[in-house]
Amino acid sequence: MPSIHTILKNGDIVSHTLHRHEPPVTAQPIGVVHEDDDIIVINKPAGVPVHPAGRYNYNSIVEIMRAERGFHFNPLPCNRLDRLTSGIMFIGKHRAAAEVLSNKLAERTVKKEYVARVIGEFPEGEVVCERSILSISPKLGLNRVRADGKAAKTVFRRLAYYPPSGSGQPSASPPETSAPDGMAWKGMKGCSIVRCLPLTGRTHQIRVHLQFLGHPISNDPIYCNQRVFGASLGKGDEGSDEDEDIIARLSKMGKEEVAEAVAYHDEMVDRYEKAKAEKMTGKFCEVCDTPLYSDPGPHELGIYLHAKRYECDGGKWAYETPLPDWALPRPGTTGALQVADEPYPSLGDLSKLQISEVAQPTDTMKISSAAAP
Repeated sequence: MPSIHTILKNGDIVSHTLHRHEPPVTAQPIGVVHEDDDIIVINKPAGVPVHPAGRYNYNSIVEIMRAERGFHFNPLPCNRLDRLTSGIMFIGKHRAAAEVLSNKLAERTVKKEYVARVIGEFPEGEVVCERSILSISPKLGLNRVRADGKAAKTVFRRLAYYPPSGSGQPSASPPETSAPDGMAWKGMKGCSIVRCLPLTGRTHQIRVHLQFLGHPISNDPIYCNQRVFGASLGKGDEGSDEDEDIIARLSKMGKEEVAEAVAYHDEMVDRYEKAKAEKMTGKFCEVCDTPLYSDPGPHELGIYLHAKRYECDGGKWAYETPLPDWALPRPGTTGALQVADEPYPSLGDLSKLQISEVAQPTDTMKISSAAAP
């Protein structure tokens, strides 16, 4: 249009171009686990948000599925996973089906099973964490264990422990090694694959409880970030004295500083790859004056947390995915290739356990093991 004074005539076409900036996401396709006339059960890739939010719009599960199936299709998510988490999600094809399944999930009649990869040697047996969780910064999505938070309970069981590369199998209780440069987590050698059963549905519940137990998810840019939580990585921390400082440090991540999980220091990426990380560049778009970000590196597109299995409490249905690649045995090692069924814990059984108590194995967990190629 030449100017605001132009008079429109019959037959004129007015078009509008929207200019916006959006972060890239993984090119991994959205897997379909099950589909019928009512729902689609998908295997969500890590790094893709469910809904358009913040800087994400078309790079979201809802918009990608709409683009793949035609713009007449209106996907209705029944549950939500964090952007960085992968795994089982339910998409309703119509409103009635979405409401039925959403109500089931809200009533806690669906059993959920996750798998995580954490730093250090996680204890054997059943470990229960039932510390309350409080959102201390909704804007940043930061949650902490706090006595005045909402009740939360998660059951953990170690599936496998992998010592550091080049070391032999550890003894039952290996001594902690000295940590250089004040990095206490450096004394925690190797990593563990852990089965996680959340009995409540608080935001970041599994991530927060694993951090509190001293075994955070190794590439978690929030809860396994020494620049945010210090050398202890928030282990056993229930106090609020440092909350303001933690919020201030976290607010810089991804903007002034790279959001580095401790795994970035050694096992995940070299110096060259670590430089490919998302943060503000200090430049602005010439068209809209929006602050520009660098693209995230491949190591920033997800964390080692996967929603592996969802099952109806009455046993009418169950959907699950294979273990993700990061949970499989490393080359030359032996570990879990799949997780066999075991009784889901009940609230009555869990009430007998304390937060840090480790129960003796009950032999109900049977793991298929084999040497990795």
